[in-house]
Amino acid sequence: MRCGVVVFPGSNCDHDVYHVLKHVLDQEVRFLWHDEPRLHGSELVVLPGGWSYGDYLRGGALAALSPVMGAVREHAERGGLVLGICNGFQVLTEAKLLPGALRPNRGQRFECRDVYLRVERADTPFTREYAAGQVLRMPIAHGEGNYEHFPYELDRLERDRLVALRYVAPDGALADEWNVNGSARAIAGLANAGGNVFGLMPHPERCAEEVLGNSDGLALFAGAVRGAAQLAGAGR
Repeated sequence: MRCGVVVFPGSNCDHDVYHVLKHVLDQEVRFLWHDEPRLHGSELVVLPGGWSYGDYLRGGALAALSPVMGAVREHAERGGLVLGICNGFQVLTEAKLLPGALRPNRGQRFECRDVYLRVERADTPFTREYAAGQVLRMPIAHGEGNYEHFPYELDRLERDRLVALRYVAPDGALADEWNVNGSARAIAGLANAGGNVFGLMPHPERCAEEVLGNSDGLALFAGAVRGAAQLAGAGR
């Protein structure tokens, strides 16, 4: 399976994602430079965390205009799998590949801690290895993870089942104090209507091996690889 990890100026989790895909899951992986408008046959494309272009304008805003994103958009429109993590999630919303926007955390502080997530959708290529209702533990590290949308659009997100992950208490219950960045309806991750574009603020690549003390994130990458392989086998 050919996987591509996009590298923007300021990406800092690109090697982490590369390691999981290459050395943990034994996939073919290459880095995709932001200034090159090609994906080199990548069947799974990952936009990693970091501070693309320094996030000087707004998280992900400049990266969304980079040449590689034209190829990413075409890949997504053809049904190809695209995963955005943290800053990559911000890029996907700025590029309008996912709805909504990420604002500064409600406490106006950078948050770096483990959080708990409830799987709302287990029918996407990225969450297929989980069970609906399953509670995961993943780390966050962001200053702009406060997911927002127009209030009247939030009902549509729920109705169309785009919400894939929510911030919850360790027992899986919704609790405002565990929604550390203040995201609307505790939204931590979204899929698009087709399920092939997925964004989340927590970092699954930082909890993908037992040596790290937690491997809850590995199944997300394993599901994505499996989904991309099936698409390739179907001759998408």
